[in-house]
Amino acid sequence: MFRVGIINVTGYAGMELARLLRFHPSVELVGVTGRSAAGQKVNTVFPHLDDIDQVILEEDQIIDPDVIFSALPHKSSAEACIKYLDNGAKIIDISADFRLDSLEEYEDWYVKHPAPSYISRSIYGLTEVNRKEIANADLVANPGCYPTGALLGLAPLAHHKIITKDVIVDSKSGVSGAGRSLSLNVHFSEVNEDISAYGLDGHRHLPEISQTLGNLDETVDWAVTFTPHLIPVTRGILSTIYAFPKDDTLKNNPKGKDILLELFKEYYRNEPFVRVLDAPPHTKQVAGSNMTQVYPTMDSRTGKIVVVTAIDNLIKGAAGQAIQNMNVMLGIEETLGLSGFALYP
Repeated sequence: MFRVGIINVTGYAGMELARLLRFHPSVELVGVTGRSAAGQKVNTVFPHLDDIDQVILEEDQIIDPDVIFSALPHKSSAEACIKYLDNGAKIIDISADFRLDSLEEYEDWYVKHPAPSYISRSIYGLTEVNRKEIANADLVANPGCYPTGALLGLAPLAHHKIITKDVIVDSKSGVSGAGRSLSLNVHFSEVNEDISAYGLDGHRHLPEISQTLGNLDETVDWAVTFTPHLIPVTRGILSTIYAFPKDDTLKNNPKGKDILLELFKEYYRNEPFVRVLDAPPHTKQVAGSNMTQVYPTMDSRTGKIVVVTAIDNLIKGAAGQAIQNMNVMLGIEETLGLSGFALYP
């Protein structure tokens, strides 16, 4: 059994990690931390985790872990992670601290980096794209929730080099993506019966999308337009992605839609957590699961490619993908602890 710990179990991602790891057949949850609840028991603070009868610890009190998950906010996460990393633990960081290859870009979008020397050591944890690198890593940066849905819709197109640099990603997320901290814009009376766009001047997840597309196709100077929206649901992200073919091959072929669908099905044929559909997905179809549902199609009038993806932002967009990465890092079956179906309706 591998010994695992969670830094910041009191956030939504940390809670989901605890819920999923509790019944993982190859790991033992040996410690959890939480600044706001240290000294209290997990099942007292979170009655839905009633089988976890552990005291919530301070951040440096998890003893001899093989793996540490950090669900702290950026900057705080790196500060907490490197202590365990230096002591030989494998780290999966759910914050943004190690996602960007460029220190300058990180500091443009976030804050001054607390551990810049570790950036080159990290691997971007989009499992379906970087599985081989993740298997040999000791520091994995879990992707953001929006980039996960966007990139899994774009990866086959960029890999096959069939789209131009202009990409539009329109994403709609449930309010749990904002975390548990109190904020006026996620109060029930503010978000209920309302949809709003935000981050139009630039969202912090944008550079992740551009960086990964650049790794998939270095010949393109990617120009990504990303617009997130807040919708009145608890969890789930639906992304509608628009891309432009490099030539008219698909547009002028009456079977263009079928060719595109087969390209996606072939790319994801052996991926346990990506399902390519013949109809547009719904967020309810993935709620509570680590599955990504993808629907590629074409607008036959304009020749534009349209891809729709659905994920659970707290599972595939955070805790589930983190466990998927852990499984790969430890050399165990990738689906362990993650095989549950969605909660529907």
